[in-house]
Amino acid sequence: MIQSFLTGFFLGFSLIVAIGAQNSFVLRQGILGQHVFYVALFCALSDALLICIGVVGISFFLNNFISQNSNILFGLSAVWLSGYGFLRLRSALKSNETIEIEASMLKDLLPTILVAAVLTFLNPHVYLDTMILIGSISQQFSGFHKVTFTIGAILASFIFFFSLAYGAKILTPLMQRQYAWRTLDCLIALIMFTIAFQLTYEGNWL
Repeated sequence: MIQSFLTGFFLGFSLIVAIGAQNSFVLRQGILGQHVFYVALFCALSDALLICIGVVGISFFLNNFISQNSNILFGLSAVWLSGYGFLRLRSALKSNETIEIEASMLKDLLPTILVAAVLTFLNPHVYLDTMILIGSISQQFSGFHKVTFTIGAILASFIFFFSLAYGAKILTPLMQRQYAWRTLDCLIALIMFTIAFQLTYEGNWL
């Protein structure tokens, strides 16, 4: 039981720890102090949902679908990530970024969650990692061991997203400086463009 739990936990953590579009967004919301709990909860619950779907075996049905439509999925995701990257780059070039930080606190919860949803569910890799990979590996366990494996993978997501979101608060004093915020926005934009390029390449668009 412990072995299956640890397998799920470390597998889930190793897949999610890489900095990507979703993680960058969670980090930014944490620094802003904007809907931190709800953003972290949404991302963790989204992961939990996809992991559960993969573990119960639907991954076998979706595997062919993703493989057959990977070019389209990767292309759409690349377009979205590029657009978000340009938004962050434009934000970095503004001279009144400190004022923009305060104004952004007024954004409603629903638009924020919608952005998190798009960054989560339009990323093909989230399906490959949670539904296909975790779902496939879970097949080596049965009964209660499969349950503990799933709990371990889900717990890893909750720990990671809440640690990332609330740990970002430590950076708040630093991010009050204009150059630091611009640096973060440029870094996020670079991550978005890099991932978009990789998706474009993997989707055979280049």
